[in-house]
Amino acid sequence: MKHDVFDVVVLGSGAAALAAAVSARGHGAARVGVFEKADVVGGTSAMSGGMIWIPCNHHMAATAHPDSRAEALRYLDSLSHGMILPELAEAYVDTGPEMVTWFEDNTPVIFEIVEDFPDYHPEQPGGSTVGGRSLECPLFAFGELGDWAERVSQSRQMSRHVVMNETTLGRGATTTPAADVLAEREAADLRGCGQALVGRLLKACLDRGVEIHTGHRATNLTAADGRITGVEFDTGAGTLEVAARGGVVLATGGFEWNPEMVRDFIRGPLERPASIETNTGDGLKMAMRAGASIGNMQEAWWVPTIDVPNDAGETFAWMVNRERVQPRTIMVNRRGKRFANEASNYNAFGAAFHQLDPGTFEYVNLPAWMVFDQPYLTRSGLARYRGEGPVPDWMVSADSLAELADLCDIDGGGLEETVERWNAQVADLDDPDFGRGRSINDTHWGDGSRTAAATLGPIDTPPYFAVQVRPGALGTKGGPRTNGRGQVLDLDGEEIDGLYAAGNVMASVMGMAYGGAGGTLGPAMVFGFAAGRHAAQQLPSV
Repeated sequence: MKHDVFDVVVLGSGAAALAAAVSARGHGAARVGVFEKADVVGGTSAMSGGMIWIPCNHHMAATAHPDSRAEALRYLDSLSHGMILPELAEAYVDTGPEMVTWFEDNTPVIFEIVEDFPDYHPEQPGGSTVGGRSLECPLFAFGELGDWAERVSQSRQMSRHVVMNETTLGRGATTTPAADVLAEREAADLRGCGQALVGRLLKACLDRGVEIHTGHRATNLTAADGRITGVEFDTGAGTLEVAARGGVVLATGGFEWNPEMVRDFIRGPLERPASIETNTGDGLKMAMRAGASIGNMQEAWWVPTIDVPNDAGETFAWMVNRERVQPRTIMVNRRGKRFANEASNYNAFGAAFHQLDPGTFEYVNLPAWMVFDQPYLTRSGLARYRGEGPVPDWMVSADSLAELADLCDIDGGGLEETVERWNAQVADLDDPDFGRGRSINDTHWGDGSRTAAATLGPIDTPPYFAVQVRPGALGTKGGPRTNGRGQVLDLDGEEIDGLYAAGNVMASVMGMAYGGAGGTLGPAMVFGFAAGRHAAQQLPSV
């Protein structure tokens, strides 16, 4: 067994891990090591939209819509249902602006407001209808990473060369940049979204001499005299034991790719993880062995998905976020009935899949189908298909709703009745059944018009199409409980000396909610920053 000694050891390499590593190094740790079990770094963070949700950030103060601590806490409390711990909410709201300022003052990690992006529940008390809490990084030149440029995890859905402010979601533009602009960016390897966030964090690590190791699977925490003292790794070339003088930060992601853990903990069906496949609960297992108290284990960052093949013909989970919000589409269950506001934020929509009929003991809204017509495909498209050429195998098409229902095993009469009712309602630009189009969140995600028509439109022009929608998740939200400094707590609520957690491995500060765009990565960076700082401050003076 080989041995090595670090001041702070960070497990994982997503936004939480890299933020912790940079923070530890910047707050006095001389030797910081990042250990990733995959061959690439960045985790799900690099595959994401890259936004962080940070109330009261200093960029908001320069706008016409400054934020306040009281309003941010009021908003989180309105979403809590008793599951958001006030002390963690306060730590998050208080530390977030500090984190943003510190990174911008000390590293290449800089942020800008994603224009006009409202919170996901903007009409709730304290919610923002005008945006400002969601931030993103500007484009980043990956050439600055040297050999690491090609060792960052990649999304199969997100475009690499745009930022949110150039999309209709960001409202910085009504269309993406022109083809020649995108070609220039590709040639210069300028990347946005999650690639920009992770690229900048990775550059900050490299600038500060943080040591990054891939192919290291953490298997066990070591302890002495009631303190976590290090980590054992399986490296493929043997076992490595690493000592951590200041502490170990768990930032290994969730457990959504561990079927047994999903079965044992998650509240309802989770059929399609939309994250990196290495999220198998390693950090959670180590924390539990160390005596950690765990919480929020039933929750995930829910997202509706469809099965789409990649270029190699392998099926993956495509997140239907904007697609299900566009006009001329609805979602129905096997009875052909709508069952929710299709334009609801994707995390909240997960609850609709978990409705159980106590009589039949079946999930009422599974299977679910997204139904749309030809003009929808031509205008909006689905998973890059715009209706040109043959209909792909993953999509069902028919010349009538009755035929479509038969092919999908949906009640035909129910579907025809539902579509007829839908068409009559949207003619008046209203949805009295589920209120679709009444929230600013709904119209923001729509076709760009930002009116009720942004999401309401008839389904009346054949051929008709359907694709099965499955309950997916960006990651799980349960894990070891922590305090506001990221320290892991034991069953009695006491700190486990030397052990920290951040990101999806920890019991999320958000409970069952998703505050706004970046509500996953925001807490990841905040508690990663806090954990790295505190671990560095615990180093012996010798």
